[in-house]
Amino acid sequence: MSDHPLSIAFVWHMHQPYYKDDLTGYYILPWVRMHGIKDYYDMPALLTDFPDIHQTFNLVPSLLKQINDYVDNGATDSFLTVALKPASDLELEEKIFLLKNSFMANWDTMIKPYPGYWRLLDRRGFSVSYDDLLNATRYFTDQDYRDLQVWFNLTWFDPLFKQADPMVKGLIEKGANFTEQEKTLLLRKQREVMGLIIPEYRRLSQQGRIELTTTPFYHPILPLLYDTDLAKVAIPDIHLPSKRFVHPEDALSQVDRAIKFHEQLFGNRPAGMWPSEGSVAEEVLPMLAGAGIQWIGTDEGVLARSLGIHIERDFAGIMKNPAVLYKPYLAGKEGGRVSVVFRDHTLSDLVGFVYSKWDYKNAVHDLIDRLHRVRRSLPQGPHLASIILDGENAWEYYQNDGRDFFLYLYERLSREQGLRCVTVSEYLEENPAQTQIERLHAGSWINENFRIWIGHEEDNRAWDLLSQTRDALSEYASGGTEPARLEKAWEEIYIAEGSDWCWWYGDDHFSENDKEFDLLFRTHLMNVYRILGLDVPDELYVPILREDRQALPTVELTAFLAPTIDGRVTNYFEWLPAGFYDVSQSGGAMHRGDSIITHIYYGFDLKNLFLRIDPSGNLRDEKVSELAFYVNFLSPKGLDIEMRIVPRERRVSATLFLGENSERKQVAQINTVAAYEIIELAVPFELLGVTPNNEVQLFLTVERDGSEIEKWPYRGFIQFKVPTDDFEAMMWQV
Repeated sequence: MSDHPLSIAFVWHMHQPYYKDDLTGYYILPWVRMHGIKDYYDMPALLTDFPDIHQTFNLVPSLLKQINDYVDNGATDSFLTVALKPASDLELEEKIFLLKNSFMANWDTMIKPYPGYWRLLDRRGFSVSYDDLLNATRYFTDQDYRDLQVWFNLTWFDPLFKQADPMVKGLIEKGANFTEQEKTLLLRKQREVMGLIIPEYRRLSQQGRIELTTTPFYHPILPLLYDTDLAKVAIPDIHLPSKRFVHPEDALSQVDRAIKFHEQLFGNRPAGMWPSEGSVAEEVLPMLAGAGIQWIGTDEGVLARSLGIHIERDFAGIMKNPAVLYKPYLAGKEGGRVSVVFRDHTLSDLVGFVYSKWDYKNAVHDLIDRLHRVRRSLPQGPHLASIILDGENAWEYYQNDGRDFFLYLYERLSREQGLRCVTVSEYLEENPAQTQIERLHAGSWINENFRIWIGHEEDNRAWDLLSQTRDALSEYASGGTEPARLEKAWEEIYIAEGSDWCWWYGDDHFSENDKEFDLLFRTHLMNVYRILGLDVPDELYVPILREDRQALPTVELTAFLAPTIDGRVTNYFEWLPAGFYDVSQSGGAMHRGDSIITHIYYGFDLKNLFLRIDPSGNLRDEKVSELAFYVNFLSPKGLDIEMRIVPRERRVSATLFLGENSERKQVAQINTVAAYEIIELAVPFELLGVTPNNEVQLFLTVERDGSEIEKWPYRGFIQFKVPTDDFEAMMWQV
């Protein structure tokens, strides 16, 4: 056991996509502003009363640029424009915009706690289809719309301001019947708070309390800019874009511009860098070292692939070979070496995804206990545990925006023997990296590869359009033109190289703003042509997103099924031939999030459709009674099956309905359904009104208290044809 205290490096990565169309000067989405009043100031300000808690904040230049734009240049966005308009002057489409977008916040932690806000959501209803929103406008008065304008902009304020700022606190206490003057003062307060952000980081940095680091300017996946073929290192058979993208000069420009911008803003050059999404490769190390970067961070999975080992953990997530992870390494050849720290994936994910569901004191006790167990497991000598994660998106899932969790955590860590919080550079100054990695694996923090950003048809299409536009700019530049025009055009290329666009393409992640992200990416490419005075290619006007398409299963359906409908996995072979859809291959704004449904199995015999739903939790939990599971049919149109579980009675009901809303009528009760460990359902094809070779299209949803909380597949649907007698024979021939 080590007698040294365990050093802990918290690294908070602060980032937002570049939402601005620089040609119009307009922001399409408001998330820099909303997170600006909730997270970017509060996270460092929380450290004020804890001088011994040193931390590292990684600030992406494209985020800082946007914060400055709001503060110094009066930037606005589409949400802010509608919010500023007097409620009595709103047009119909603006009212529909408010009804659709003013509840984009975590309902449990940011809407339900405020009765006035929740009443507005309840009055609107939980459907956001255009027809339903149009219908809802009949029930909203001018005062309701004004209250809605205020509440969306009020709920995003950090608890620090909700509790201490008289105006913000007063509006929350008032709860409704807000005035136009109060709304104007609230929106003015937002800019005031955003003006505190960068000075707070500068202040704490100058005091030596925090370390500030950077990321390549517009958050690109650096190895893929260097050479898209580096994606083959982790996935040799990955399907790549039609044209190879090889532009190390762009990668270097993104790095150099980030460092210069950071120095201009904070007065010194950063020693460290979190490469976008922890994406690293041996090939990019010389440019980082040459730019003066002394250390970078990535994930423990990249370390394992680099060393050719398996990082083993016990059931509780504690490492069996801890000495491998909890130290810095040297990577790169002589003359181009950098130190590398590898984040503890388990501890980082607990803070990012798990503890939000716990009582905050229990969560802190668990984290402290795990850190002590790590310390006790290590051999003699100094060691570093790196906890690196998103510094903004997780907190809205915590009660009180995570404030209670952090204050209690920092209080405990301030007096905990054997644990100390350091910046990464502080640790490296005391304990320089000694162990050399022969070759740093090319991968990211997600599955040690780049699959999120390249390989899917949508991702590859985006890369091809980027290549095509960049080539057009290069050709134009070779003829000579005004430097200012070329500079603007190259800026659009650098923005389009950001990782955020391909984060949303493909089936990996989703958001309520997928279409806006798609439009933003194509807009930046279109702007290159507009700046140069060239015709915009027609294909850039066509969305890359291909919605409403069949969702490809994780495993294809291969043979007839004959399951026992008892709510249990009766035997290994029972569902083996089924089609299989793995929910974990989709996600939300943050990668990896818990969902109620984890897997969907589907199949048939000649007479019945069989479905199996695997839950993440215990179906015998009383809270399951709050849920309704739906099988929604696109074909045959208008049908849905509603399933409700009564855990105490170990009973489940399944009802087939036809129609929608008030026209929805019960067709039949389905008795072949069971729920125990899993949900199993058998539905006669005859009941659905389909015959052999008819196409069936379906998706599943989960509702709580009448509100849809999940849809799987998120984009698209499960599709198959009702089988004929020769189905299995045909499958054998494939």
